[in-house]
Amino acid sequence: MAVEMTMARMKVSILRHAYRGQRGQTAGTGAVLGALLAAGTVYLGVTGKPELLAAGYAVWLLGWMLGPIFMGGGDETVRPEYFALLGLPARRLATGLLAAAFVGVAPLVSLAALLGLVVAGVQRSFTAALIAVPAMVLQLAVFVLLSKVCVAVVGVALRSRLGAIGAGALNGLILAALGQIWVFFVVFGQTGIPAAVWYLPSSWGLLAVRGQWWALAALAALVVLLLAAWAALLTRRATRVSGRGRRPMTATGVESAVVAKELRTWSRDLVRNHQLAFALTYGVAFAASPLLIGWNGMLPYAGPIFVVMAAAMASNLYGTDGTALWLTLMTPGASDVRGRQLAWLSVQAPIALVLTVAFTAITGGPWPLVLALLAALLGGAAGLLPLLSVYAMVPGTDPHRRAGNPLRTSEDDGGLTGLAYLMLALVLLTGVPAALAAIWFSWAGVAVGILTGAVLYWGLGLLADRRLQSHGPELLDTMRTGRKSQTSTKARFENLGRTQKTIVGWCFGFGAIPLIPQGILAAVFVANDTLRHSWFLATYMPPTWRYPVAAAFILLGLTMYGTALWIVAGSNLVGRWRHVER
Repeated sequence: MAVEMTMARMKVSILRHAYRGQRGQTAGTGAVLGALLAAGTVYLGVTGKPELLAAGYAVWLLGWMLGPIFMGGGDETVRPEYFALLGLPARRLATGLLAAAFVGVAPLVSLAALLGLVVAGVQRSFTAALIAVPAMVLQLAVFVLLSKVCVAVVGVALRSRLGAIGAGALNGLILAALGQIWVFFVVFGQTGIPAAVWYLPSSWGLLAVRGQWWALAALAALVVLLLAAWAALLTRRATRVSGRGRRPMTATGVESAVVAKELRTWSRDLVRNHQLAFALTYGVAFAASPLLIGWNGMLPYAGPIFVVMAAAMASNLYGTDGTALWLTLMTPGASDVRGRQLAWLSVQAPIALVLTVAFTAITGGPWPLVLALLAALLGGAAGLLPLLSVYAMVPGTDPHRRAGNPLRTSEDDGGLTGLAYLMLALVLLTGVPAALAAIWFSWAGVAVGILTGAVLYWGLGLLADRRLQSHGPELLDTMRTGRKSQTSTKARFENLGRTQKTIVGWCFGFGAIPLIPQGILAAVFVANDTLRHSWFLATYMPPTWRYPVAAAFILLGLTMYGTALWIVAGSNLVGRWRHVER
């Protein structure tokens, strides 16, 4: 037990010093949300409906299995590489790492959720309540070990191009199926909790509490098997695969050299192969799922969905390259923004165009809407990628220093996830003008989409280029040290007065309400003749006022965000002017 306790104490010491500043705030927010989910799960046990509790634990199991894969490889606070020189047997190392894995916010929250087993046991008998205690521990061990094994399997797969593509395709298929789960409920005629949840390992603890003692033994056996599998995968993790020689790159200019370098990276970096396969499979599977119920209306949008997801996957464009940024900064007057934009379009645009044209031809339309959306989203995504990456870059790990877990491209999982969601929202917004123009004016919307995409590609790329040239050393320092400049976020708001801070807070906090639900979503509902729907005001208006009301809400949301940005930018200019005068 000495090794296990040592690794657990190491994890405690690391977390005690790590949860400070922004990371501490993020962990605190996650803990609060997790506690709410855990309380809701325990409440399912109070209701006296065991099938609901079984379904709840199935969701927790799915979160443990898929969450780390989609969020950067999971918790790597204590890594196997730290103990490579100690000569520990693989199973002993796995046992120690398992003990360390129980330390953290996520295991604690999950353990709180598993208190539902105790609640269910108390409702039955005193013996059942006693059985619930070891069932909780074994169930948590299954959650943690399944998470570790899934991440390790994907990590091993990512060591070959075929494995990276296969893992990305599988992950995209699973996430798309979860997003369209209602389709499968309709197909199988399932209106309640599926009986299959009782056969999942997440329900075995509940089965033991309900008197089926074999389930407790099955949980213990599963823990042993998963531990052995993880130990074997840890051995594979220590084995590195050497790359083969490649033909030299040829380029005729600076921009073409950047494009060639980026295209070579897209072909060689297994993480990018994984991301591309994930985005492609997700777009196709999400759009094609309704075919199971005989509806092909979503099929033409596979291309635009692929573009949005591909942009989210590459949102930390500069961060994933690590400190290689210094190569650009040390070349006077050099900038690789345009080259990166062209390279991204060269990889994504042909795939998106083929998907859009092929699937729209199958369904017979709507051609104006999908073509307008595709043009606007491609240009908007190509402009937003470098812009977001230089303004909100998340420090990444140099590719040659990545650990045995290839999914771990940064130590800031929360930052990467937030950046991906921000990219999703912003890219979707770039397609709104073209979509509305196509709905109202048919083929004229295609011209609007092309114009919107071109302007966003050029304008946002120009802003990113200027930012890179003016703040390049700060970005490199952030990448090298892993710490953002102290004058970045805080200084933007320190010059604001109390009234200005209130206005900015309200605009940033509530601008999304008129923009997205009351504006964009309401316009989509009106276009699909979904009237008097929930709280979307435009759907309750007379026919002549529906689109104007939705457009007014969109304008209001954009105005709120614009006002907040204008106030912050104006106060920063005043602060800089005063600093110069001093």
